Amino acid sequence: MEVIYSKACGVDVHKSFIVAVICDSTSITPKYFKKRFSTFSNDLIRFRNWLIENDCFNVCMESTGKYYVPVYNALEGFISNVVVANPKWVKAIKGEKDDNKDAK
Repeated sequence: MEVIYSKACGVDVHKSFIVAVICDSTSITPKYFKKRFSTFSNDLIRFRNWLIENDCFNVCMESTGKYYVPVYNALEGFISNVVVANPKWVKAIKGEKDDNKDAK
């Protein structure tokens, strides 16, 4: 598999919290950093700063409803590549659904 982005973050968005996983594939074995944030503004700013501290400027959010909007607004202008995807097109392993695996 060809690596297109050496660092990227997957985000599973919910009404009251988000689960974010940064995948750092700059070395031979990828490293994963997972954190959970609330959807209040101050925590979304902490999320944005966490991404910037880890030099991660590629984010893919999985969201079915309108809950991605405040997350997108917090990242806009600071993170260069933000993608919002419907879970229908970003599928986890069948039968093993949970927030951590969705974000990863």
